[in-house]
Amino acid sequence: MIDSHCHLTDPRLGDQLDAVLDRAVDAGVTQFVTIGTDPDDAVHAIAVCEKHPTRVRCAIGIHPNHCQTVELSAVGQIRDLAGHRSVVAIGEMGLDYFHRLSDRARQRQFFEAQLNLAAETTRPVVIHCREAVDDAIAVLRSFPTVRSVFHCFTGTVDEAVRIVEAGHMLGFTGPITYKKNDELREAVRLTPIERILVETDAPYLSPEPVRSQKTCEPAFVAHTLAMVARVKGILLQEADRATTENTNRFYGMP
Repeated sequence: MIDSHCHLTDPRLGDQLDAVLDRAVDAGVTQFVTIGTDPDDAVHAIAVCEKHPTRVRCAIGIHPNHCQTVELSAVGQIRDLAGHRSVVAIGEMGLDYFHRLSDRARQRQFFEAQLNLAAETTRPVVIHCREAVDDAIAVLRSFPTVRSVFHCFTGTVDEAVRIVEAGHMLGFTGPITYKKNDELREAVRLTPIERILVETDAPYLSPEPVRSQKTCEPAFVAHTLAMVARVKGILLQEADRATTENTNRFYGMP
């Protein structure tokens, strides 16, 4: 298994990182993609990769909710860091109309600047999108060579269908295991297995049956994967093989 999106730089994980990774390996998780959400976090993410070069890769970018706290020139800092051998993607980037922490026009400016960087460096992108699917898809149409995953998808069936029809991947997290999320499980069912990545978004969104554990860990991706297998009506090993291949192919990892 691969946890295709986690935040190993978060103190809740980083302060006990060796133990966190060991628990994940015991659960069958062999690789991790940690996400840097601003230039400082990107530096820390690369440092984690350097400490664990056989296990951890990273994506680095500027999260839409951080756009108000950095200048657009920060994209240049991401460009400088993107040449590191551990960087496999740009992001997470995108649009967040739910939290309203950054002006929409400014979010789009950062989004487009990072997509330009991804096109320039031929890297895939990790998309953060909340209540902004139509606008995100519209922006991505101007960057047809850039491959993208809408990470931590928690939208509607219709939104999932439109994202897939536009050619993008979907990353599913712990919420697909929550009892009331039947529509989200229907989105999993309708998404072709070759378009699915599994992730934790740790330290957030612990899945059932460990939802009461406040700090989510990469080990818990096993529960999300099990739900994907159940919904798709396939063996766990088949779901593991498919999502692992998808992640390796998307990020260009060996």
